[in-house]
Amino acid sequence: MSEHDRTLFEALFIPRSIALIGASGDAKKHTARPQRSLRTHGYPGRVIPINPRYDEIFGERAYPTLRDVPGTIDQAFIMVPSDAVADAVAQCADRKVPIATIYTDGFAEAGAEGQRRQAELLRLAKESGVRLLGPNCSGIYSSTPSCALTVNAALERLDITPGPLAVISQSGSMTGGLISRGLGRGVGFSRVVSIGNECDLSVGEISDWLVDDPETGAILLFLETIRDAPRLARAARRAVAAGKPVIVYKLGRSEVGRDLAASHTGAMAGTDEVADAFFRANGILRVDSLESLFELPVMLSGQRPSARHRVAVMTTTGGGAATVADRLGTLGVDVVPPSESVVANLAKKGIDINRNRLTDLTHAGTKEEVYGAVVSEMLASDHCDLVLAIAGSSAQFQPEISVGPVTRADRHGKPLAMFIAPHAEAALKQLADAGVAGFRTPEACADAIRAWSQWTSPVDVPAPSVAQLAAVSATVSELRGQKLNETQACAVFAALGVPSAQSQIIQDPSDAVSLGFPVVAKVLSADIPHKTDAGGVVLNIADDFALSRAAQSILANVNQRHPSASIDGILVQRMEKGLAEVILGYRRDPEVGPVVVLGVGGVLAEIYEDISVRMAPVGLDEARRMIDEVKGLAIIRGYRGLPKGDCEALAQAIIAVSQLARLPEQEVSEAEINPLLVRREGEGVVAVDGLVVLRANEA
Repeated sequence: MSEHDRTLFEALFIPRSIALIGASGDAKKHTARPQRSLRTHGYPGRVIPINPRYDEIFGERAYPTLRDVPGTIDQAFIMVPSDAVADAVAQCADRKVPIATIYTDGFAEAGAEGQRRQAELLRLAKESGVRLLGPNCSGIYSSTPSCALTVNAALERLDITPGPLAVISQSGSMTGGLISRGLGRGVGFSRVVSIGNECDLSVGEISDWLVDDPETGAILLFLETIRDAPRLARAARRAVAAGKPVIVYKLGRSEVGRDLAASHTGAMAGTDEVADAFFRANGILRVDSLESLFELPVMLSGQRPSARHRVAVMTTTGGGAATVADRLGTLGVDVVPPSESVVANLAKKGIDINRNRLTDLTHAGTKEEVYGAVVSEMLASDHCDLVLAIAGSSAQFQPEISVGPVTRADRHGKPLAMFIAPHAEAALKQLADAGVAGFRTPEACADAIRAWSQWTSPVDVPAPSVAQLAAVSATVSELRGQKLNETQACAVFAALGVPSAQSQIIQDPSDAVSLGFPVVAKVLSADIPHKTDAGGVVLNIADDFALSRAAQSILANVNQRHPSASIDGILVQRMEKGLAEVILGYRRDPEVGPVVVLGVGGVLAEIYEDISVRMAPVGLDEARRMIDEVKGLAIIRGYRGLPKGDCEALAQAIIAVSQLARLPEQEVSEAEINPLLVRREGEGVVAVDGLVVLRANEA
């Protein structure tokens, strides 16, 4: 952390003096709560109420304006009406206050006029050097030293335990809910931030500071969207290197609010798939339950991302274990049986287990020495990378049988988790006190293990291909300012090294072609991205007469359905064959930046929703993984003896298209080959349709 960032960090979390602009002397008002909360939680610094109607508020001397306050001010908490916030920020600028936290709402979240007011606030702040937290945020909490600067009623009333978890929430109302849930699970907190509208200070920047905070061991994020993705990516990568997991609970799993772009790629790779790709690329773990958010840091304590994620499951309750194991199976987690050496070592101790993937000790296993021996043997074995222990009624009535051995076991540096089937708060507290992740529900347990199983080290950004970039840059420069038709789009892909089918353009249905038959005829128009929907494609044309008829039909269809479209002619293309059709797309996502998408192609691409998404650009290993992840491409991976497709050529095409992310000024906002035909192994790939949207012509 730089000296400047250290100053800002301390002004936010360890302020020696806080001005409360708009503080109220009426204890019933929200604007009275920050002052009360600060003192209730033992804030040791100077509290300065600012309100011209009072000389004193709750025993603290009040001042009419910030300009009247003697001495330095580390942070101002602004609670005045929205039309007075700009003046409050100007006062902060005059007094050289490092950070102003704005509780007031009515800014970017409130429409165009609010956006204008927020932009004006940011302009004032940038000109003066004041950093802004918010607007529309409920405040911060810091445990060491105590600083509960918040309007959140829950934070005021909770007895918060200091601990290693830092929380940044885009929902102000959820900060109290998150803290109360965490405290109920026996965890403690270092820093809590309600980030609000993020007009200035962002989740990424504050996360970056927390990586260097000695009080913080894990960073928990509650997100509604992703802003300042590059800074968050940098922070997450630094956190992995520092051994501090970044765990996110993000809203947006549904299709609501998807950004539909010109290509199929825009519809298929919605906000959630893209967010997952961003998190995976930067070593961030994503959970789907709030319970997982608080138990996962315990499970990951001292852990780093690894290449293998094998899970061993042991239990004394078959039904209780099945509720977790079934979910793990549907989530694609690798549950493994005990190794021969584990079975043999336990047999020497008089304990017989089978080699099923679920090690069920049955009622005979409800003995401390049996349960303890099995969990210890599992943890010591190299056949698995995480051990999940499951307990039944013994955890409720005789926790020394199952919970005790788990808390005392030598973990050999391995993650350990426990699901307790009955309601057993005392046993869960025993696990929490011992630093073992204990789960109340099978859903949360499976979710946490699934998140761990997908945790990998941040993806290395590959070195650029100088030749490819030079070629595609020259091509795009020639086309800049134009709306590209298919032929021009395929020229961009050809510059990247992706070949397209041999083709010829005709202007009149009676024109002859020299390609040979059969051919396909398509309308050539930058105004018609989905040619099939417009009746602009005819396949398997066998001769000149059929071609003339097809061209007439195409022109009639598109003139009827798209009468204002500019038509550049009829594109006649040799019919190509392959083992599979894929869709290969690129887009610049407004939240996280450039992504590359691979899926099953053709006109039904959006129906299948069988895709793999990565941040662009990608290297060879990631391109190969993308091919493996698309279920429908099993047919080119040698499934059941079928002939293999040229997966290496497809991987190279993925790499090539992802290079569009390296173009200066993000010149290409969207690109797609659909379909890209994959031929037999060694025969390459060929593009038979393409779309490219240049940024200048996005509208």
